[in-house]
Amino acid sequence: MMSFKPQALFPLLIILIACSCTSKEDLIPQKPNIIIILTDDQGYGDLGIHGNEHIQTPNLDRIGAESIRLTNFHSATTCSPTRAGLLSGMHCNRVGAWHTVMGRSFLSTAYPTLAQYLESEGYTSGIFGKWHLGDNYPFRPQDRGFDETFIHGGGGVGQIPDMWNNDSFRDTYFENGKIKRTIGYVTKVWTDAAIAFIEQAKTSEQPFFCYLSTNAPHGPHQVPQKYIDRYADNEAVAHAPFYAQITALDEHVGRLDSTLTANSLRDNTILIFLTDNGTARGVDLDPSGQITKGFGAGMRGKKGSEYEGGHRVPFFIRFPDAMGMKPTTYDALTSHLDVVPTLLDIVGVDPGSATFDGTSIKDLLLTGNSANLDDRKLVADTQRQARLEKWKNTSVMMRHWRLVNDQELYDVSVDPSQQNNIIDQHQELARELSAFYETWWEDIAKDSAEVNRIIIGTTKERPTLLTSHDWWTEGAPPWHQNHVREARVQTGYWPLEVDHDGRYIIRWFRWHPRTPRALLSSEVPAGRKVPGAAPYPAGVAIQPDFGIVKIQGQEIRMDKAVNGRFYEAEVDLNQGFTTLEAMITDQEGVERGAYYVEVDHF
Repeated sequence: MMSFKPQALFPLLIILIACSCTSKEDLIPQKPNIIIILTDDQGYGDLGIHGNEHIQTPNLDRIGAESIRLTNFHSATTCSPTRAGLLSGMHCNRVGAWHTVMGRSFLSTAYPTLAQYLESEGYTSGIFGKWHLGDNYPFRPQDRGFDETFIHGGGGVGQIPDMWNNDSFRDTYFENGKIKRTIGYVTKVWTDAAIAFIEQAKTSEQPFFCYLSTNAPHGPHQVPQKYIDRYADNEAVAHAPFYAQITALDEHVGRLDSTLTANSLRDNTILIFLTDNGTARGVDLDPSGQITKGFGAGMRGKKGSEYEGGHRVPFFIRFPDAMGMKPTTYDALTSHLDVVPTLLDIVGVDPGSATFDGTSIKDLLLTGNSANLDDRKLVADTQRQARLEKWKNTSVMMRHWRLVNDQELYDVSVDPSQQNNIIDQHQELARELSAFYETWWEDIAKDSAEVNRIIIGTTKERPTLLTSHDWWTEGAPPWHQNHVREARVQTGYWPLEVDHDGRYIIRWFRWHPRTPRALLSSEVPAGRKVPGAAPYPAGVAIQPDFGIVKIQGQEIRMDKAVNGRFYEAEVDLNQGFTTLEAMITDQEGVERGAYYVEVDHF
């Protein structure tokens, strides 16, 4: 008979005690992989898990059910502002990216991105899809810490910085700064590239940050017909191609998630899903911003609005299975600005002297402790102009309170559609929120005057292709290729920085330099017909007479175009800040800004 030896239990007891004291933080992998999936223009209500009975999002719903979900989570109200805050932890107004065009979509180089922070910990970073924080040096993703970049130009497929005639099928995009022709639907293309990046990173045993930033469901709403057919006869759906894009991307998110399982990456990968603003086409609204058709989870407004539907968005975060994190929801006031400080806190990256506008919510995620968020205040506003304007389309938030434009106060816990202005009943609270905004504005304004300038004359980008998407001008500049096709009459200029003294060559175009038949005086054919959106119209002809370029006090007129395609001038430039303006005057005396300008140096 075996004799009992009490000392034999000691090692087992030690193990049991150690296990009982292990916290979720102790179970976080030392260098977890990070995947952020950011979709474009998909709102809080554009998911089945949030109560939408008409949309088909089984994979995102499943990921949400496996995740911690933040149900009082806010973004900016439009594309670039959210992307700037998401990647830097800084408010878009501070970093100079409060618009989507006019050079006010550039993320200032004074503020590192998540990819740059993670470099110090040996991460490799890749972006696949939409960047929309600058198409020229030093604002491109490859200038901001990303090792692998595969993106379209501008803020959407078919915009002026994008390759000509891209229509979401068989397009040409930019891979690591080089032009690459693709085959297949655009969301599949981005996902395929992200999957390849993940598999390569696993092979090299290097921790990775994968940023899958889909252009869908942003317009143009081009999508395979089979997805449109699922919604075409549903009268409750506001815009069938919009939902179709979401269902298509849901399938591809499912493929990416399956890749994690197939490659045994679930237990060392943090997966985040969010969207960049409220829905763009998921609802129809009346003039007051109330929903008349579609599903918006009962919220007022949509993309671009200071009301809840403009900036309250989904947020899922799924931790490695080994951590034993139970899916749950938290209703504390949180923001896209919190993502960088939270991930750096989790990974253990020292941000140095950075003082983020967001805050780490690691304690909330790991323990449910929201004490540091109880009295937190946040600001969401919509500027969309060259200069910031105080109180423009602004919501000041605290818990479930919303002070809108310093005139309206709502408690969205009982009034999610923001129909009942109760500012008269809560004047002291309104004054508190207003006073916070005044202090916040003063702090933001001291940084926001900076002009983010494209740098010309470096070896990092040769030649530099400037587009009217980034003009400084009155009103919105020409930002879409359809504006080029219609020969929009407008002028503007680019704020630049000249890298060094020297001789430069400037070429200015009416059509994209790589447009087929790109003669200044030619028409261009209409685009192909694809499902979901009207084809691009044919481009009209103009009859150019002469071109003028202005830079550093020099005004040069050229009467003859080179091979009928563009005007060209050589200029001596001095190092430093400058502006550049290039115009084409037609034979009727109509002056237009050149939509495309190439600058190179000798």
